[in-house]
Amino acid sequence: MNDEFKGKSGKVKVMYVRGDDDSDKRSQNPRTGKGGGRPAGASRNEGGARRPARNADKPRGTRSSSENNDLGSDGSPWRTVSRAPRENVPATPDHGGISGKSFVDPEVIRRQRAEETRVYGENACQALFQSRPDCIVRAWFIQSVTPRFKEALRWMAANRKAYHVVEDEELEKASGTEHHGGVCFLIKKRNGITVQSWLSKAGEEDCVLALEEVGNPHNLGGIMRSCAHFGIKGLLVQDTALLESGAAVRTAEGGAEHVVAISGETFSDGLEAFRRAGYAIVTTSSHQGTPLFSAKLPKKMVLVLGQERDGVSESTFDNADMRVAINGTGNVESLNVSVATGVLLAEWWRQNKA
Repeated sequence: MNDEFKGKSGKVKVMYVRGDDDSDKRSQNPRTGKGGGRPAGASRNEGGARRPARNADKPRGTRSSSENNDLGSDGSPWRTVSRAPRENVPATPDHGGISGKSFVDPEVIRRQRAEETRVYGENACQALFQSRPDCIVRAWFIQSVTPRFKEALRWMAANRKAYHVVEDEELEKASGTEHHGGVCFLIKKRNGITVQSWLSKAGEEDCVLALEEVGNPHNLGGIMRSCAHFGIKGLLVQDTALLESGAAVRTAEGGAEHVVAISGETFSDGLEAFRRAGYAIVTTSSHQGTPLFSAKLPKKMVLVLGQERDGVSESTFDNADMRVAINGTGNVESLNVSVATGVLLAEWWRQNKA
């Protein structure tokens, strides 16, 4: 129990009254180390006579098990109280030795990374910032490009978006390429739209580009750049994520912000849906079809181009409403798919928009 009184100085003094079970165990105050207790080797009985201390006949340095329990295994005079285990208490998460960090489910991290991508290149990042700044998660810059990104830096600071001014070597690691152009954005990927969503907003004049098995990111970037130049906004693709790759967006030089990825249940289902909506399906070939510059291209069409080596599949070619060929010298078998796209879209623009 505790009692207290105030001395002359007005300070509160605290007096502790020990129980008899503790009085013969300590010869000094365990907190201050000062004396004041009874001699350690003896205690008094009721008549005042000294009685032998417990375990006095034992060799010095040995204690009974009960004394060890009272003093602790390390000889400390403070008792150690063991608490019963609490039930239904979740285990403390393992943070890998990093203190102060909250636990994050690895599955959440994996899902977040699947939803993000890196975009690099000065023109690509400038266009992305102007078009959809809210998708930016983090950014890296080298010092020399920061004057040209003053507006972006102010916006990121105001909106608490993390950015770092780093050396070239660190930016190369962050972007995954040496062709980063001095800047890299970590962004949230865009989701494509369905064919039905596109058709609900289409006008009387519309050209949609369909890419069958085209996967080279540099070709995709060149194609998006041509689409942006000639006002082609819709790209029917089998995998919308291909249009978000860093290399494709960099090669597009800002053109990626002016196109929308369209997807169907399958590529052929998407083409059929466009056909039912009144679009003409137009394919190309190196050796067959009407010469492009003598063909009348429909105002409303889906222009289908195939993979870089073999072109469109046989079934797609056979089911087309119109086939055109780009005539030339014949010195090479065909044009690169991104170059061919530019030629075809330029002719459609000349006939229907110019």
